[in-house]
Amino acid sequence: MPAPTATPSAASQVKPGLEGVVATETKLSMVDGQNGVLIIAGYPIEEFAGKVSIEEAAMLLWTGSLPSKEEVPQLQKELASYRALRPETIEIIKTARNAPPIDALRMACATLSLDVSNPNDISPAGDLALAKRLLSRFPTVIATHSRMRQGLDPIAPRSDLSLAANFLYMTFGVEPDPLAAKALETYWVTVSDHGMNASTFTARVIASTRSDMVSAVTGAVGALKGPLHGGAPGPVLDMLVDIKSADKAEAWLRGEIKEGRRIMGFGHRVYKVRDPRAEVLAKTASQMAGAHLQNAKLYDLARAVEKTAIKVLEELKPGRNLKTNVEFYTALVLQSIGLQPDQFVSMFACGRAAGWCAHVMEQHAQDRLIRPQSHYVGPKGLTLSR
Repeated sequence: MPAPTATPSAASQVKPGLEGVVATETKLSMVDGQNGVLIIAGYPIEEFAGKVSIEEAAMLLWTGSLPSKEEVPQLQKELASYRALRPETIEIIKTARNAPPIDALRMACATLSLDVSNPNDISPAGDLALAKRLLSRFPTVIATHSRMRQGLDPIAPRSDLSLAANFLYMTFGVEPDPLAAKALETYWVTVSDHGMNASTFTARVIASTRSDMVSAVTGAVGALKGPLHGGAPGPVLDMLVDIKSADKAEAWLRGEIKEGRRIMGFGHRVYKVRDPRAEVLAKTASQMAGAHLQNAKLYDLARAVEKTAIKVLEELKPGRNLKTNVEFYTALVLQSIGLQPDQFVSMFACGRAAGWCAHVMEQHAQDRLIRPQSHYVGPKGLTLSR
């Protein structure tokens, strides 16, 4: 006789993927997918990105208020003082020089509290001290990895540059283009926080056990690596290269959909209209395109492909609301400043570190273990016959 199986109870309400489940209250960001609205600590993303630095955005998320204009220079000076990496971290990056950048970042992240006297301090002051180090050092890790995998010596950080400008200097070894630094900074601010996404939820689950900031953020980096969360900007460029010209876009898109393949840069788990972050980054991509002929051609192609894709998706997948998401213009912005597609996810992490740290702080303050239940659907009553 087959073993009996569990039957769902009337009270059981399984929500696959936790769809629609509200896990906590937050003051950090609000995502309205129906109306295409993203609020960062009170500010609409369109009002925010491009007008403040990532350092200012981080302090807003961490403390609840933007620093004054008079406070900004001292803030940037303080954060710049944390950029240098310990020898142990540099050795790990060297060992991981042939690994994808996001893997190198995950490995290095776990070491970024080695110079803190009490890395397990989860008080507000302890969390803030670690948050400042993580935000400041993530770009240093990626720049150092970029140099080492090319067989080049890493470049020491400079304290007279903004976080974005210093990353470009450390990566390319020349004075950073102000327009490129501004584009990167706008990107980082745009992706600094975005509700209860997979990596943020991961960080909060870890923090809810009273684990430390670095452990929680290291876990978040691991969650971001998955292609369903942070891995699609690179394939957007592959798509544009394959399409080649605007007149070939419709046939290419129809062929991909017919074969059951996803159109990269379109559709979002939450947004049912155009992603508001795409609006911000489209303007940034346009500014970069205006400065570089090659980028201008790619930008013009992307605009044409976006228009065609929206039309074809509405026709072939009616009711799905597959609109432009943040990944589409992320690819153009990061490519325009000279980065490689396999660096894109780690670049996302550099901006999202601000939000991850803020959520860890918020979770530590709430001090509530996150412990959802599961509904058992396996067998019961089995007996051993041996």
